[in-house]
Amino acid sequence: MIPRKGVTMRRYLASLALALTFALPAKAGPPNVLVIIADDLGYGDLGIHGLTVCPTPHIDSLATDGVRCTSGYVTCPYCSPTRAGILTGRYQTRFGHEFNPALLANGGQGQGLSVDEKTLADRLKAAGYRTALVGKWHQGEEEKFHPLNRGFDEFFGFRTGAHSYLKTDDPDFGPIERGREKVELKGYLTDVLADEAAAFIDRNKAKPWFLYLAFNAVHTPMHAPEATVKKFEAEKDPTRRTYLAMLKKLDDGVGRVLAKLKELKLEPDTLVIFMSDNGGPTTKFSPNGSRNGPLRGSKGDTWEGGIRVPFLIRWPGKLKPGTVYEQPVSSLDIASTALAPAGVVPKPEWKLDGVNLMQYLGEPNTVLPGPPHDFLYWRFGPQMAVRGGNWKLVKATLSPDVHYTDVPAKPMLFNLKDDPGEKTDLAAKFPDKVKELQAAWDKWNRDNVAPLWPATLKGKPLDFKP
Repeated sequence: MIPRKGVTMRRYLASLALALTFALPAKAGPPNVLVIIADDLGYGDLGIHGLTVCPTPHIDSLATDGVRCTSGYVTCPYCSPTRAGILTGRYQTRFGHEFNPALLANGGQGQGLSVDEKTLADRLKAAGYRTALVGKWHQGEEEKFHPLNRGFDEFFGFRTGAHSYLKTDDPDFGPIERGREKVELKGYLTDVLADEAAAFIDRNKAKPWFLYLAFNAVHTPMHAPEATVKKFEAEKDPTRRTYLAMLKKLDDGVGRVLAKLKELKLEPDTLVIFMSDNGGPTTKFSPNGSRNGPLRGSKGDTWEGGIRVPFLIRWPGKLKPGTVYEQPVSSLDIASTALAPAGVVPKPEWKLDGVNLMQYLGEPNTVLPGPPHDFLYWRFGPQMAVRGGNWKLVKATLSPDVHYTDVPAKPMLFNLKDDPGEKTDLAAKFPDKVKELQAAWDKWNRDNVAPLWPATLKGKPLDFKP
């Protein structure tokens, strides 16, 4: 870990000392790390965010028993790039992973998480952890990108970006695999993934483990058990009805995994992080019936609705239950937050962009002053955004149903504290703030590289025009 721009050396040394403190946990051995990723979950679609038609008690319990970050962000408004950032702790635009890799069948050869990048699984495995990925990979289909070659000891799931919840062999997205062997899907996929995760925890209860549980719920295709769908007959929109059933099954699955931790008395020894990989696809990228609450925009946008996500952290005894944290945090922080209590001190050459959130969320005697980040940044083709404090400068799609085109010529400025729905553009009123944020983004962008492959729409490359 190296000091970020604008971070004093005193604050940096305090941060480093705290990281070393967490490297010596009170109980014997380092803590387990459970990272749960929901897929295409709408910001407003949890009980803790105001959802009433579909109870989500198990996911909500992570906020009740831990910390809810109301300004939790991902680094991209859609799947694969966000996951590349989570797994590396680095902005994926640093190494060209700006867009989803194409399917191999559509010319995606060579497209995947750069083999020059180390993953969180690599680093925790080197620290003595047993590591597993259960669920969606979406970091390249070829052997060199395979999870078992990227730090994971075990893999159960699928390599691509989506999968049928009902069929073993998905003709559009390939098979379910255990390791490298194709296996039969016996049951509803969300249930199966939850059971696999619980079984991994059971097998490894006596040693430290890292489990990356990447559900494909509530991503399309819209599949849910009929009995569960019937619970939401009052919902008139059939897509929304199925979505709510899928969400119910997701919450049940999270509940089974959390119940396993409780059964084995592992809760005090397990850091749990829950988040979505992007905002809900309300108008584009195969809408699934999700809703992003008060936020503007959809999956695929650098509006808040595309990049602000549910973000929950639980670690009994380390985090105060029921805490609501309003400062911006990032999915990039997951890696640094997991490494510190594992006793892994990041090296400068790793160039991690995230921070150890325990420095900011822990008990008062361990909390650093100020926000975790001076700025957060986004680049997604012609779209961009930067958040500094309550201010956000954004250039995003203006039409609700397009993917990358129809981007405004100039960025717009919003005060997110007063206007989280990004309704009132303040650029003309505060030109100096526009210049400040644009300058920060331009400086950050100089350390990015060109995309290693193009964005595609319906299997065809898109040619962005300036």
